[in-house]
Amino acid sequence: MLVSANFSALKPPRRELNAIHCYDLAMPATFPGFDPKALAFFRKLAKNNDRDWFKAHKSEYDTLLKEPMLQLLGELNAGFAKFASDHVTEPKKAIYRIYRDTRFSKSKIPLKLNISAMFGHRLLPKNYCAGYYFHVSATEVAIGVGLYMPEPEQLKAIRQTLADDHRPFMRLINDKKLVKTMGKLAGESLQRVPRDFPADHPAADLLRMKQFHFYRELDPKVALSSRIVKEVRDSFAICAPFTAYLNNIILSLLADEQADPETPRRPKPMF
Repeated sequence: MLVSANFSALKPPRRELNAIHCYDLAMPATFPGFDPKALAFFRKLAKNNDRDWFKAHKSEYDTLLKEPMLQLLGELNAGFAKFASDHVTEPKKAIYRIYRDTRFSKSKIPLKLNISAMFGHRLLPKNYCAGYYFHVSATEVAIGVGLYMPEPEQLKAIRQTLADDHRPFMRLINDKKLVKTMGKLAGESLQRVPRDFPADHPAADLLRMKQFHFYRELDPKVALSSRIVKEVRDSFAICAPFTAYLNNIILSLLADEQADPETPRRPKPMF
């Protein structure tokens, strides 16, 4: 069993799913930004991407990147406490390892050229929810929010919800402030509407989608000042109702599994 909780109590009021809230996030940033040497470190790593080189320069990585990143994550948590409290995450658990998982990848380069983190939902495994992701590299500050690799039962439940009534979701993803900040909803799609749904459904484009996320890239220089706090925090905040909508579906799905003793239990993630 993945989680044990009364999921029905977690469902936010319907109004939270139908409107983008204006959060008061005018909190002064104490994180000063990364040292310019941090971006230079990634440029050097790109030319020396092997474990031996990184081992010899790990203290540099820790000082320039990991320790500041942990401070930044702590500051972002203060924002989550205001607009998505279920996503407050211990910084050491939010940050990703710099080592790449090369087992199923054609590229065997061992190290990532960015430092990244994800804030998942407190009741769901890190990669089994709609979450808040960002990374810093020498080429960009990237911010992504949503569900990137939904499992089959998740995708089926989301599609069924949209097929029953897609209008609340459409209001969320087409909000003017959201689109201005994050752009249009992105994600890979099937060529045809899945066979379980009518091909002429008014939400056919949504039903074909295999992923649901927003993504934006900023100039890497943003990372060199306290501006990064506001850019990431505000991007996350404006996506909060969208993320809550998707996670409500996932939580309801798990609640149904928990209520049915005959339902096979999904094994816990290996990582």
